[in-house]
Amino acid sequence: MPKQDPMDRTTGFLKKNLETMPYKKRLEYLNRKLRGIVQYAYKHSIAIKNKFDSIGLKPRDIQTIKDLEKIPITKKTELMEFQQKNPPFGGFEGVPMTQMRRIFISPGPIYEPGEIDYDELGWAQGMYAGGFRPGDIAINTFSYHMVPFALQMVDNSLHMIGCVSIPTGIGNTEQQVNILKNLKANAYCGTPSFLLNIAEKAEEMGFDLKKDLNLQVGFVAAEMLPESLRSKLEEKFGMIIRQTYGTADVRCLGYECMRKNGMHVPDDKIVEIVDPETGKQLGLGKTGEIVATTFNRVYPLIRFGTGDLSILTDTPCPCGRTSPRLVRILGRVDQATKVRGLFVHPGQVNEVASKHVQIGNYQVVITRKEHKDEMTFRIELKEEVPEPEKLRGEIERSIREIIKVRGEVQFVPIGTISEGAKKIEDQRTWE
Repeated sequence: MPKQDPMDRTTGFLKKNLETMPYKKRLEYLNRKLRGIVQYAYKHSIAIKNKFDSIGLKPRDIQTIKDLEKIPITKKTELMEFQQKNPPFGGFEGVPMTQMRRIFISPGPIYEPGEIDYDELGWAQGMYAGGFRPGDIAINTFSYHMVPFALQMVDNSLHMIGCVSIPTGIGNTEQQVNILKNLKANAYCGTPSFLLNIAEKAEEMGFDLKKDLNLQVGFVAAEMLPESLRSKLEEKFGMIIRQTYGTADVRCLGYECMRKNGMHVPDDKIVEIVDPETGKQLGLGKTGEIVATTFNRVYPLIRFGTGDLSILTDTPCPCGRTSPRLVRILGRVDQATKVRGLFVHPGQVNEVASKHVQIGNYQVVITRKEHKDEMTFRIELKEEVPEPEKLRGEIERSIREIIKVRGEVQFVPIGTISEGAKKIEDQRTWE
């Protein structure tokens, strides 16, 4: 059970007027915001204007969410291609570079503009729904290195609520434990697997997680959260853990409330579930690709295909929030997959192989052991090499440099990897 806490963390809203809007009012609100961002993006974003013009579409043609079907979906691979042809942002930016505060770089590489005044609601709504309250002291263990999530999104969202942020970043588990103890931090932001690492390190150091540490709430993202792992961590620390979902490009697209009843779509996004092949919107309860539209004028992505599969529901949630909810994330449309919080693309796998002429056939296999992702690079060598261990080390360095995730190299006999096998084989199971 969670620790006794005089603060009520289980009820309330960050923006009650938005989060409890009746269906009809919510639809009117989102349609109005949609018309505004379409008109703005057409005028200020070269890529959006070109996309519209190429099919004879005008901003006035988009009046409602249903009209979004008229706009071609922009996929992540397409975004990367646009950026290569028209660096740095592919023409999707909605303001000049001089009006940005930061520029972030995600694996790909993909360049992402950071606005001067951060006002996105989603992550903050998710934190509040998950029990974060003003005055909480949170360690933010997401990576601050180049990518936007920790600094631009989580840090700013904590500030919006009134929380104190400790920018610990990833790694250094012993130091993280000492910070939790010495500063009496009561909130955690990070991946669930890293919280498990912290728990194991604290126990190794001789601490009682409930008595010696003060964790009460956890905001986790970037990885799947199996219920068995959530229960294990909540019991170990005596805390509440709720998960969120989003991407670096369009940000928060869903967050859990106390009821763990799916993930509420935030009030500053439009989320469609579409047929991956046709782009047509699917009804509630049907499996399809998550496609998102953001109202962010600095980076006005309209109909951005996440590549993730899910189901939308609008059944009432006992928490009182009226937004539709993503039931759960069901997998990926393409072969790209997330490993330890970072996307791994087939193109990155190919790039690793191209660095080493000895490599013949190859495949990345993703598995999970004790709630932690493991990545194995299975390789068929063209011929025997004199120093296989040296080559193994060189390839593993290439994996770290290109994919940004540690992986183990496994040399397998020729013919082990079948012809036409997926470049990335995700063998993880989620109970």
